[in-house]
Amino acid sequence: MSALSALEEALENRWEALWARMFGREPVELVDALRRECDSNAVVCRAGRVLVPNAYEVELPAPVHEELTRRGSRVGQALTDRLARHAARHGYEWAGPLAVHVSRSAEVPNGRYRVASSVMPHVSADGFQRAGQPGPG
Repeated sequence: MSALSALEEALENRWEALWARMFGREPVELVDALRRECDSNAVVCRAGRVLVPNAYEVELPAPVHEELTRRGSRVGQALTDRLARHAARHGYEWAGPLAVHVSRSAEVPNGRYRVASSVMPHVSADGFQRAGQPGPG
């Protein structure tokens, strides 16, 4: 087997593993990354009250994002549901309505993802993408 064939096979195996995680029972790595992001940005406001960011952005490589879109997958909602359960178990309070937005990024290498969080008081899954973009005029 040539070096190029071996590389192609290794990449194919990584893609299959990623698809299995994304479309299998649960996208485990993404859920864990979201939980870590939530936990690491928790702020204790007063005794017994812990506030966490409510807007989460998951960036995926373009091919992965396109496949999710083509299949009509509701990964964003599934991730939002799992993050909500995590927060409930820990007694966290959201800084506003919770939303996890899944987007594509040319900067994220294949087989990887990027997770970030922020506080947005009036966030919705539809408007999430437009947040931070300048308005008309």
